This record gives sequence, C-alpha cells and structure tokens, in this order.
Amino acid sequence: MVNFPGIWMTTSESMVYRVVPKCACSTIGQIMYYSDHGSFFDGDIHDAKAGLHKWALDDSQPLIRDNVTAHKSFAFTCVRNPYTRILSSFFDKICGVQRNGNYYRGSLVPQLIQKYGIEVGDPANGFEFDQIKSFRRFLLFARDTIRWRKPMEPDIHWSAMSGHISTFVGNGGRYDHIFWTEKFNDGMQVVLDRTDTPYSIDLATIPRFNESEGHGPKRLHKVEDYFDDLSMHLVYEMYKRDFRLFKYDFENPANKMPLAEIDLDEVHAKLGQ
Repeated sequence: MVNFPGIWMTTSESMVYRVVPKCACSTIGQIMYYSDHGSFFDGDIHDAKAGLHKWALDDSQPLIRDNVTAHKSFAFTCVRNPYTRILSSFFDKICGVQRNGNYYRGSLVPQLIQKYGIEVGDPANGFEFDQIKSFRRFLLFARDTIRWRKPMEPDIHWSAMSGHISTFVGNGGRYDHIFWTEKFNDGMQVVLDRTDTPYSIDLATIPRFNESEGHGPKRLHKVEDYFDDLSMHLVYEMYKRDFRLFKYDFENPANKMPLAEIDLDEVHAKLGQ
C-alpha cells in the first residue's frame, strides 16, 4: 500500500499539494481552502481537521491515494531558497515562542543552549543576543541532525526540501508544477489557471498567512551576514540537492532568486531513484 505523507488535497479534488515546511505552506493551504469554500479557515490551516483533505487524517487517505495514483488532479509544490529557509527556521522554531506559549519541542531549546551554546534571547529583554554567532552554532546542530541523526532526528522545518518532495515521486506521484516562494504570485497563478475551482481567487488581494510571524526576535542583519565560509559549507552539505534541483544560487547567499527554470523531468528522475 503506497503512502503519500505531507499531501493536502482540496475537497473538490481540484488540486493536490505536497506541503514543504517554511515554503508558504500556510498561505497555500488557505488558498486551497478558500477555493473550495469561498472563505478562509478561521485559525492556523495546519489545525484544520475538515474542509481540506490531508494525509494525516485517516478518512482522507483513500481519497488521496486514489487521486494521486491515477493522477486525477493538478499536483504541485513550492520551494524556497535554502539560505533564507534555514534562517527562518532558526528565528521561528528555535528563538520563537510557539502558539502554545512554549518553546518549540519542549526541551529542545534548553538542550541546544547547553550543548551547542546557542542563545535565543528573551522576550523580557527584547531578544538581545548575538544573532550571527548563535545562528552559526544552530547550523552545526542542524547539520548533526541531518548527517548523524544526533542528538535527534532532523526536524521537518530544516530537513531538505528534496527529501519532502521525493516521498511523492518515490511512491508514484508526479508533479505538474513546482514554483518558488520568491515568485509566489506567478507560481500560484499557474496552479489557479490550470485548475477548475468552485470559488475563484484573486492573488493580489489575499493576505499572506505567516503563522510564525511575530513571536520571536526580528532578524537584524542581511541574509549574507549570517553565512561565512564555514556556514556556507555546512549549508551546502545539507542542501546540495535543493540548490541543484531548484536552481538556487549557492555561491551568493545575498541572491535569494533562482538562476534558471526548474526542470520537472530532472526532478522526477533524480528524486524517483
């Protein structure tokens, strides 16, 4: 029996989406929800238990499996520059206080402070800490989780995008479209143009649903300031396939834009192995 973890599908089965954490997934989920119901989900779309089929919901699994196996609907996903994605993971998941008022994954942050010397600041003092030094230590931790699965398994928010995206291909799914967060409206418009939805969506007017905004420190420096030569090496070690397949610029962390078009045939060939 094939499985399709991380798949969301509209109830009308107009479209199928492979969720990739930290790549506009909240906004995409809300667009999918709106396209079926004419209104946005009230709350974080990740918490929705109805109005959107999700692989994590038992009742949705046979419907998703049938749809994907027969490629009945337009299937897509969305990617993001690996430099800005891992930075976002740090500020949101490690430094930020989560919706439940606690740090992400309970004991994880105290453990990191102890083992890796990572500081995360404190809301009481306005989150004052050396962001660059702390982030570079976090990179070592993220690399340890990805390479050696120690001191824990890699988290979905910093494991490679190609890993998320490959589960769909490996089990027989095929993407019709992969687009960049950096060109979100252009990419999402392709999805809407090629699907027939009960309610139409005007991308120019819909809000951005960034559920991670506002509960951690603001990034104080330019992206490239966080990455020295060693940091770039670690990022490449973790995300080599992401840079290559999704055409991002490894050489220049200051350039968040892709360098070339994504080749869907190459993605399927490389990730289907």
